[in-house]
Amino acid sequence: MNGSILIADTTREERERIVADSIGNISGLCDGCSPGIIEMYQDYIDGRKELREINAGFRARYMSGAEGPERGGCAMGK
Repeated sequence: MNGSILIADTTREERERIVADSIGNISGLCDGCSPGIIEMYQDYIDGRKELREINAGFRARYMSGAEGPERGGCAMGK
């Protein structure tokens, strides 16, 4: 690999390795979140979306609160 992580510059195997190396423990033993994270990056592995597109989409949902649980407040403040 030449250092680029773009789909055009990588093979599927390289993209799988990039995602696995970036996530770290992908066995899901830590807290069970790894399967969801891996699924989130499947479009990159399959060559459909660049990493920057996936990450931007995640940040947009996170910042807007769309599709997320409502916060109930802090129990410490009571």
